[in-house]
Formats: sequence, structure tokens, C-alpha cells
Amino acid sequence: MNIWEKEVSALLSKVQQTSPLVHNMTNVVVTNFTANGLYALGASPVMAYAPEEVADMAAIAGAVVLNIGTLNRELVDAMITAGQSANAHGVPVLLDPVGAGATRFRTESAQRILREVKVSLVRGNAAEVAHLVGEAREIKGVDAGSSGDLSNAELAVRAARELDTMVVITGKEDVITDGTDVRIITGGHALLTKVTGAGCLLTSVLGAFAAVESNLLLAGTAGLAFYGAAASRAAERTADLGPGSFQNAFLDELSKLHPGSLQGYAAIREAAAAGGAR
Repeated sequence: MNIWEKEVSALLSKVQQTSPLVHNMTNVVVTNFTANGLYALGASPVMAYAPEEVADMAAIAGAVVLNIGTLNRELVDAMITAGQSANAHGVPVLLDPVGAGATRFRTESAQRILREVKVSLVRGNAAEVAHLVGEAREIKGVDAGSSGDLSNAELAVRAARELDTMVVITGKEDVITDGTDVRIITGGHALLTKVTGAGCLLTSVLGAFAAVESNLLLAGTAGLAFYGAAASRAAERTADLGPGSFQNAFLDELSKLHPGSLQGYAAIREAAAAGGAR
């Protein structure tokens, strides 16, 4: 276990012991899965969307997650209200720009949130993040298509610097960076791509870790590593059974995580800001 793995392992116990409240303004497709996943991890989910209450809810949360998966203009307005309340109360805000690049409205809504709210962390696939900084990459619905010229690490660094926020790009390897320091996390399993809402739940899990740790590079690294470890363990348990069995096993594995769960199932390495491993 390297030094980063030792540091992130301690954060899991903190999440489990404090059960932070994560205010999710997420999409209708994934609400139940997100809530169950956070409960399994040990966090406390709340889903509040009404403009009349989002500011109050954000003020008492440990983290606020804004997910534009099924958006409309009124919801975006409410997200900005919640985000600004979180900013005023020192609560981290995470943005999941689902499908950014698929339509002009999605892209502009994500960019508007980034302009009007101080976002602590953005998590998306490479295509979504690329469109936030004006780099065109193929996107199919809400899924990433073909890659562009930049590696995911290079793209994440560019986005973190331009957007002035922590950036996570998920894929075969997950990347997190503040624009200077870069961590690459390996783990997880391809079956995650066959479960609707796996990425959305991940953003909320990152919110749970951000709620208990102000160093967002450390918090995000922990969330990515433990999420990947749970997926790896679930895939091992359900080999040849398919995505339905995997989804249930994944929730079980989230509930069984402990500080030693990373060993053999997830790994963390540092990389240079330009994306080259060192």
C-alpha cells in the first residue's frame, strides 16, 4: 500500500462514522440507485428539488451534487439557487454535466452553472468535460464517443485550469486533478458501463467524501478508489451472471467496504501535470 492509499483509506471510516448529508439534485433515471448507493456507503442522501427549499437544504448539507441528466430551465434555476446557498455556507458543490455536448441546451446549462456557482469538483466522461472547455468530442446521447487529441489526463488538467475547479474524468482509468497535481486511479470494471446511473452515483459518492475532507484531491481520490474497489469485488462475485446481478452485488460491496478494501482491487499513482506518469 503506497502513501496515497494509506491516506485515503482513513477517509472511508470518517464517512461511515459521520454519515454526511449529501443533497442530490439529480436526474429522475437514477434517483433510487443513487440513494441506495449512498446509504450502502454509509452516507445520508436527500433529494430536494423545489425552489422553495433548495437553499435551506443546501445550507445544512455536507455536500451538494448538481446533475443535469434530465434537466429543464426551472431545474437549472433551482440548481443555481442551491449552489449559491452552498457557496454562502461553505458547502462543497459537485457538478455532473451529464450529456454536455449532446445538445446546446445541456452544454449551455452546465456552463451557466459553472459561471454562477463556485463549483468545487466536476466529474464527467472525457466528452462531457471536453465540451465544457470548447473542445469537440463525439458524444452518443449521454455516453462518451471517440477520443480527441488530448489524453484524459491532459484534458483534465486543461479543464481544471480553465474552470478553476477540481476535475475528475472517468473511463478505463480515472483521473483527478486540480490542474497541478494529478492522480490516476485504476480499478472498477467494464460492467459499470452497463448499469444506468453508475457514473451519477459516483459523483454523489465523491460528494460524501468531499463532505468529510476539505482537501478535495484527497477526498476525490478516496471516493474513486473505493468505488472502483467495490465494482471490482462485485464483478468477481458475479462473474458470468450479467449486469443485473452485478448491480445488486455492487450495492452489497459498497456496504462492506473497509479501509483494507483497496488491496488487490484498486491502485493509485501520481502523474505529471502534462499527463505523463512519473
